[in-house]
Amino acid sequence: MPKEYSITYKADNKYENWVHNAHWQFLIIPQENSSQEYVSVEFSNSINAFNETSINGYGFKTIRVHPKQKFKQISFEAHFKLIKKDLNPFDFEPEQDIVASFNRLKELNFRIDFDAFLKTTHLTTLPKLDRPLFKFDTNLSIFENLKALTDWTYIHIYFKTGVTDVGTMLNDIIANRHGVCQDFTHLFCALARQNGVPTRYVSGYLHQGNGYFGDSQMHAWAEAYIPSLGWVGFDPTNNLLANDNHIKVAHGKDYNDCSPLRGVIYGQGKNETSHTVLVSSQQQQQ
Repeated sequence: MPKEYSITYKADNKYENWVHNAHWQFLIIPQENSSQEYVSVEFSNSINAFNETSINGYGFKTIRVHPKQKFKQISFEAHFKLIKKDLNPFDFEPEQDIVASFNRLKELNFRIDFDAFLKTTHLTTLPKLDRPLFKFDTNLSIFENLKALTDWTYIHIYFKTGVTDVGTMLNDIIANRHGVCQDFTHLFCALARQNGVPTRYVSGYLHQGNGYFGDSQMHAWAEAYIPSLGWVGFDPTNNLLANDNHIKVAHGKDYNDCSPLRGVIYGQGKNETSHTVLVSSQQQQQ
């Protein structure tokens, strides 16, 4: 049965001195797709600055805010309601020809078509090691290899907040073996791409009522392209396939393409920023 999800996103910003000019871009609106349908989208800010929407380079909706008056404090609040269909992540036909699938990954046209999600980025650069951290087994299907990579990433990193930030490199993640969802996802993307599988970083919301790992902000997972199946979601932070508790906002090559908030502030002095996200759900009445 479909579920209705309610999401509340809040961001509070306090500045030591007057801010005379500022620009923000929010990438927080849930994507509307075959499994997600809007009920309502609301966004406001505490100083009644004008909000406008735009589309980013990957086709996702953003909210832009450019206050015309000076301020020392501003808060933003968004409320989203959507209907999400039941999703069984294992509802597909297994790969019939494993050799053909692996050969497809090597075809020039395939690699050109998916070039953006095969490239190494700053945040998905693996350290130089004597041997690969994770090598695909060509006796198994691509899906089975990606599921094994999900298991490996989940086991290799321990979920711990406060020890990394959004710019932490993979060499530190691999050495220290602690991190949060974006770290798990960057490592998964890097290793899947190293094995020839197009993989994109996904940002969104996670309904944590089932004991999933996450934090008070937004969640991250990966989508990998399997030739015979299309894009399939993998959540290495929780060692599972993305399901109807995962609410997609956007995708890109890494966190930098999917940052929920970007801002340019013209002012001096210290500032404090906090973000919170609350996700709740209920069965939709038929």
